[in-house]
Formats: sequence, structure tokens, C-alpha cells
Amino acid sequence: MDRKAYKEEIERIIMKGPFQATWDSLGEIKVPEWYQKAKFGIFIHWGVYSVPAFGSEWYSRNMYIKGSQEYEHHLAAYGAPKDFGYKDFIPMFKAENFDPGVWADLFQKAGAKYVVPVAEHHDGFQMYASELSEFNAANMGPKRDIVGELKKACNERGIEVGASSHRVEHWFFMGHGKEFDSDIKEPMQLGDFYWPAMPEADHHDLDSEPCPTEEFLEDWLLRTCEIVDRFHPKLVYFDWWIQHSSVKPYLKKFAAYYYNRAAEWKSDAVINYKHDAFVFGTAVPDVERGQFAEIKPFFWQTDTAVARNSWCYTENNSYKSATEIICMFVDIISKNGCLLLNIGPRADGTIPKEDERILLEIGEWMKKNEEAIYGTYPYRESGEGPTVVEEGQFTDKTATKYTEQDIRFTRKGGSLYAFALVPPKNGMLSITTLAKKDASHKANFSGKIRRISLLETQEETSFERTGEAVHIKFTPVETNHPIVFKIEME
Repeated sequence: MDRKAYKEEIERIIMKGPFQATWDSLGEIKVPEWYQKAKFGIFIHWGVYSVPAFGSEWYSRNMYIKGSQEYEHHLAAYGAPKDFGYKDFIPMFKAENFDPGVWADLFQKAGAKYVVPVAEHHDGFQMYASELSEFNAANMGPKRDIVGELKKACNERGIEVGASSHRVEHWFFMGHGKEFDSDIKEPMQLGDFYWPAMPEADHHDLDSEPCPTEEFLEDWLLRTCEIVDRFHPKLVYFDWWIQHSSVKPYLKKFAAYYYNRAAEWKSDAVINYKHDAFVFGTAVPDVERGQFAEIKPFFWQTDTAVARNSWCYTENNSYKSATEIICMFVDIISKNGCLLLNIGPRADGTIPKEDERILLEIGEWMKKNEEAIYGTYPYRESGEGPTVVEEGQFTDKTATKYTEQDIRFTRKGGSLYAFALVPPKNGMLSITTLAKKDASHKANFSGKIRRISLLETQEETSFERTGEAVHIKFTPVETNHPIVFKIEME
């Protein structure tokens, strides 16, 4: 690819389109309707790091840090990094059993409405056919356009497809390899797999040094725009560190380019970001491995994984239960959010049985309760009950302990949906939010309830409404997952 010509093309698209590379202009973007209705997506961390399958997807960094568990494992399993470096895993990443149709069928059964494969992780290996670097899956390793094939299979099943870029962290990700005798050596230049391998600084310092150079950031912009042009993704997800001050002008350029391209193609576009990297209102905020404690007036996303310890497949993954994930999902959608749930395939392209089992269990629950999920909106209260969700990033290390009094709401049309996060074993549920308003005006709901039914069984329940609560009597269901009551209004 002629980099100079592509850069000029990017500038031309920005200049002529409805969106300019300013926060004021980018603030005019609207969150796509399909995205707000979809609620549930699948994230996929799969790449060269899936070959060692040890520690986490940060293997490429950690194997070059003396004393780390990855370094010690690498010495024992593969030898010294000067003799067998991270690049030497590429020929071992064959993806010989990768079948995008099988993956897409599983995602459809899980109830996912969108899929976001990692197009390029911190390690710098592109999972798609690229004209900007030879180090890509179509040219090496699998020798297949992974993102392109998966997009085709998912779109054939009505599933929207996005892409994620973690490229900006590559600035420092391989830098520790220069601290001792490894295969990461100077001189390096643009186009080299490990380039630029700079020293690692404080990730939370927005002005940390050494600062990414113009050469690196222009390469980042070209790579990210290439993803847009090749795959027309409905969503682009960015991992952390794009909030660094040096990246800001390039973020605005990318967003303007992406939004303009989508307008040109009469398509939708949405960007996910963390740590206030984008100005509020110009993209959709994402909370990594966590959530908000209260309902929000803006749409947002949680990304988390089926495993607690890693985003990619490792031989010792510690998994969450499907029930825990479903409860988290319900809490999120009740607060105007959506869930992007990550799985980690093996290097050969097969999805681990435990990942598959969790997705299928979620899908079975989704199928029974989809009316209360897709295309719904938050109620004026997200829910009720004694359990307070811890807010913030990385708060899902342990499961939230819900009780039989914890209820979450969604709404659609003339119905309100009440999710009992822990199904009451006695067949009785009381919802205080819908208590009958009396002369004291202590209750906050004056509407009239016509009918209440249990979605899973279609049973019409009996109920009594008092000044304290709506008391519902129903036949108990043998399940650990949340159950949903459809409350129809007059």
C-alpha cells in the first residue's frame, strides 16, 4: 500500500464528510438503534498468544520480564527468549480447525446480536488481510483472513460484526525485551514485528514519556482506518491507553473518518472507549470487567470475560458460572447498558467446551425470556432490593451475592418486565416499587396493572396490590437463573 496516498485519502474523507475532526462536530453522532436494542454481544480474544496458552493474552509482554511466571514458563517450555522469541509462535498458530460457520452458529444459539473479534491485539499481529504489514493472519500462521471470514458467517445469520483495536499499546508492549539478551534488538524500524518496543511508563499518566511519535501514531491511524475500509464494522472497540494525550488528535481524525465512511455507505457506526479517552457524547463509554451502580441516562457497555483470570484461552482458566453472568447482564440492561462477553478459542480454532457450555446455557435462558431483553428500554428505576452493585472497572472478580428481594426492570410498549435475580422458592414475590399509591403519597406508582404472567412458563399469576407492594403468587420454577414477570398495564 502507498502509505502517503492512503493518508491523503483519509484527510480527504474527513474534509468532505459531515463530521470533522473536532469534538464539537463528533458530538453530533447518534448511538445506532440496532446497538441499543441488541443488548448482548460476543467478544473474541484469539491470536498468537493462544499458542502458549499460559498466563493471559499478555504473554508477549510478560515473557520478556525476568522473574515473571511467563518468563519462567517460557524458559522451561521453549528455551531462552534470544533463541525462541514471541515471533516464533506465529508458525505454530495454524487455526487448522477454525470454522467460522460453527462459531457463528454457536453465537446465534447464545442469543448474541453482535460479535467483536480482536482485529489486532497489543502483540501487533493482525488477524486479517492487511496491506500495511506482512505480520498478519492471511500472510502467516493460519494464512486466512480470520476477521473477514467470521464477518461473512455472522452476517449470513443476521449478526452484526464489529472489530477491536489494541494496537496503540504496542508502543511499549515489547519494550522489556530490550532489557536483556532476547530476540528484540535494535535497530528496528516501521514494518518490523516488534517495532517500536519502547520503555514502559505509568499507564495512567496522560503525558508519560517516551511519548508515541508521529510515525507510530500515523501508522496506528492507517491500520485502524484499514479495518474500517476492509470490513465496514458496525462497531469499533478501543482498549485502554488511547487516552494518552499524544493520541487525542488521531482519535478525532479516526472518529471523523469512520463516521464519515459510515454516512457515505449509509451504514451505522459506534465507537467504544474507556477512561474518558473520547469526550462524552462522541462515542459510547465502556466499563471493563465492571458496571455502574445506578441507572444512567446515556447508553453504555460492559465488556467482561467468561474467565476471571484471562481474556484468551489458557490451560488453567477459572470460569464464571452462567448464572453469575446472566445476573450481571440483567443488572446492566436495567441500567441502560449492554454486555460484550468475551470467549477465548484455542490456537487450533476450536472453542473450549466450558466456553461453549456457558454460551449455550445463556442462550437457553435468553430464548425463554427474549421478550424482556431485546428492544427494551430502562424503567425509571433500575430495580429494587438490598444488594448494592460495586461500581467501577475490575469489580467482577467475585460474584455479586443477590437475594430473593433483588429485582431488576426493563420495559417495552405497555409492559414492564421484572427480573427476580434469585427465584423465590416459596412462589411469592413482592415488588415494592409498584405499591398502590395512597393518600399519604408514599408510593410512587399510580398506574393500573391488568395482568402479570411468568414468561418462562406463560403462567398467568395471581397478585394483590397494597400500599406496601404488589404481591405475586406463582408456581415455583426449578432454576438458578433469574425468572421474569411480564406486568401488563391498563
